[in-house]
Amino acid sequence: HTLVVGEQLMRFIITAQPGADQPASDAQPEFDAELFKAYMRFNEEMQRAGVLVASEGLNPAAPGARVAVSNGKRYVVDGPFAESKELVGGFYLIDVSSLDEAIRWALRAPSGFGSDDILEVRQLTGAHDLPPEILRLMAEAAPTWCAAWQSHDSGPAGVPDGAG
Repeated sequence: HTLVVGEQLMRFIITAQPGADQPASDAQPEFDAELFKAYMRFNEEMQRAGVLVASEGLNPAAPGARVAVSNGKRYVVDGPFAESKELVGGFYLIDVSSLDEAIRWALRAPSGFGSDDILEVRQLTGAHDLPPEILRLMAEAAPTWCAAWQSHDSGPAGVPDGAG
């Protein structure tokens, strides 16, 4: 894989969701070992290229909670919640040099589980997106977190071979 050095990295989250034509069902499809391995090879490719920060699937069968706000106070919302076809199925968190590069990675992602027919690519806010006054306030209020957060905002970006 080609390594581009000296470019400003941007962090993107690629979220996976079922397509609109995917039937809402709690039934698990039959496990496909070859399809699963294709997903793992994609994770491995991003890891080796140095762009993968995290890749996780969300467990639709695990209990969860929804917390909302009313009059400035947080509270737990009782279900039922949105149909399962509206839930995020998982995500990739990547560090790359541009939206175009993030899209190129998303285009290479395997598909077939049904919970990831739609991939949405969104840039996360980085230190370079904020004015100095906001960065100063962040450092005052949360110095340890701010230093860790800013540390992921620079470094080399991996570009997939043959992408583009």
